[in-house]
Amino acid sequence: MADLKRRLPSPPYNPGLGKLVSGKCVWDGLAKPGDKKAGFRGWHERGYLPHRDSPELTQFITFHLRDAFPRVLRSEWAALLKIENNRERRKVIEAYLDKGRGESWLRDPEIAGICEKALRWFDEARYQLKAWCLMPNHVHVLVEVTTVPMSEFVKSWKAHTAREANRLLQRQGTSFWADDYWDTYMRDSDHEQRVAHYIENNPVKAGLARLPADWQWSSARFRDSFSKLRVPALRRADF
Repeated sequence: MADLKRRLPSPPYNPGLGKLVSGKCVWDGLAKPGDKKAGFRGWHERGYLPHRDSPELTQFITFHLRDAFPRVLRSEWAALLKIENNRERRKVIEAYLDKGRGESWLRDPEIAGICEKALRWFDEARYQLKAWCLMPNHVHVLVEVTTVPMSEFVKSWKAHTAREANRLLQRQGTSFWADDYWDTYMRDSDHEQRVAHYIENNPVKAGLARLPADWQWSSARFRDSFSKLRVPALRRADF
């Protein structure tokens, strides 16, 4: 395993990932000849985590603040990264994130507002939001990939919010978000429904709210009595 001290708090480098992703590309039934020209990379990796970037997929995306795994608390989390099963590793890492370690800048309402508006601004124009939740040190988003590659809009979210948050915090030359992100595509509508519930229930599970709709930075507050998501459009004045 690569030197954790050098790589962390980014995801650990995984030299065997290329072979795994190459195998997945063979059976990727969604891959179309024109997708790559449009920027969709299908199954790919950047040395850390596997990604599947294809149109028509609904993705569960998680990204976290740079200091969500503080070096001074390395004894708490180092063992989590050694779990070989990707799904199990993500599960225990997300449980650790719920502890709210690090500066947890998303507790600041102004910074959380910037991040939520960034998610909502291009909703329906570049992708379709299905659910989201901003926790103190990480973000969960359930989103349908439509006309813009996932890698592009996630990069846009992180770049814009990092710039604005660092400006408010008066920080220069310092990363705001950790490198890369986790994504899991939804297999069917039941899977999607379970993940949406997980995302919106996260503040309740972490002891931050009594009910999902009580949390100010979650899509739960926009659901009607039939659980239909009804998100009002943003205006320029909202920024």
